[in-house]
Amino acid sequence: MGSIPNEVALEISLSAELSTARLIMSQNTSELSPVLFFKTVNAYQHTAAIKAAVELEVFTAIGEGQETVESLAQRCGTSERGMRILCDYLVVTSFLTKEQERYSLTPDSAMFLDRHSPGYMGSAIEFLLSPMITDGFNNLTAAVQKGGTAMSSEGTLAPDHPVWVEFARAMAPMTALPAQLIAKQVEGDSSRKLKVLDIAASHGLFGIAFAQHNPNAEIVAVDWPNVLEVAKENAQAAGVSDRYTTLPGSAFDVDYGSGYDLVLLTNFLHHFDVETCEQLLKKVHSALVDGGKAITLEFIPNEDRVSPPDSAAFSLVMLATTPQGNAYTFAEFERMFSNAGFERSELYSLSTTLQQLVISHK
Repeated sequence: MGSIPNEVALEISLSAELSTARLIMSQNTSELSPVLFFKTVNAYQHTAAIKAAVELEVFTAIGEGQETVESLAQRCGTSERGMRILCDYLVVTSFLTKEQERYSLTPDSAMFLDRHSPGYMGSAIEFLLSPMITDGFNNLTAAVQKGGTAMSSEGTLAPDHPVWVEFARAMAPMTALPAQLIAKQVEGDSSRKLKVLDIAASHGLFGIAFAQHNPNAEIVAVDWPNVLEVAKENAQAAGVSDRYTTLPGSAFDVDYGSGYDLVLLTNFLHHFDVETCEQLLKKVHSALVDGGKAITLEFIPNEDRVSPPDSAAFSLVMLATTPQGNAYTFAEFERMFSNAGFERSELYSLSTTLQQLVISHK
């Protein structure tokens, strides 16, 4: 079959465009807009800009008083043209402000993106934008077709996956405040003897927070051996290493022992299907003393699974990076813990975070 002549192809294209224009004009055009589509398709530009700004220490430089294109370019080692365009873009995206050709930090940028701030979180890009995470989204179509990650059979759940060392080092700054909030909310009596099991401890900050809050608390951390090295470093820095021990290996395989007052399950259950979660929770139930509690921190959507937006959207991360993970509703957590033998579960909000706390009682 011969190819279509150029003039015929052009006529077909123009006809299609005219039909589209007529369709749009037949609607109430004040209610129609392709803006959301184009913003979403171009959202990678936001990510690239903030990554470049963190890597070049733009926010830190502005915090140090370098507020002009010339001084910023010199401090950050860039061209003036490149710095001007990047900083203007960061103004457009609300990370900076600009007045009379001088740039300033917003309150949020000053708190979270200036390396000199105690609340600095810029290191999170080392995990959140790691190829080991973003590769899961490069073929999301295949993940949707399959119903789980297209990266490999196990995705980020492969034994000793290096992504979790990156997570432990990069995400710790984002965890410090929630960890302290949980310790205060869960354990009101800061003097009683307390034995805490921290499952998938990662950086260790959740267990460490209980040790800091209670001088009689002893923490046992479970994770892969290479990840636990990060946790032990943090326990040493926090001055609680004498009450911090480790159990290297898979949370599903190691022997926890028994007699725990609390078991911490922070950002862990979402990686697995319901059956696997219940298998783990039965093991947790056996390790707890009577009256003990399991403390679960998670992104928990409402029953409609589309609100609140940030918690609901987390399911897509699990689809892209795990075989069967999910963002579970509270009702699903209630059933899982009940099937594992727990008496009741309660849901609590955690101020200043996007996550919620489930406290389950044995």
